[in-house]
Amino acid sequence: MMSQNDRDQSYWKANLSLVRNCLIIWAVVGFGFSIVFRPLLSGISIGGTDLGFWFAQQGSIIVFLALIFFYAWRMNKLDRDFGVEE
Repeated sequence: MMSQNDRDQSYWKANLSLVRNCLIIWAVVGFGFSIVFRPLLSGISIGGTDLGFWFAQQGSIIVFLALIFFYAWRMNKLDRDFGVEE
């Protein structure tokens, strides 16, 4: 059986891991696809424009909104698993 301190540390570690992974995805999509990888994505057309421009204008916003819902869903599950749900 885990002590309260061990459970708290495990919960915090899982929370930080979730936040880190969401931020990495957000950075790769928002910065990587829109700026760094744009020349590689210029040959792919979506909605009448190249994919890099699309990610800069709409794709990064859509991914950001999806990450918000994913984070809320995953955090609720994490709270239930550790018994700290509201």
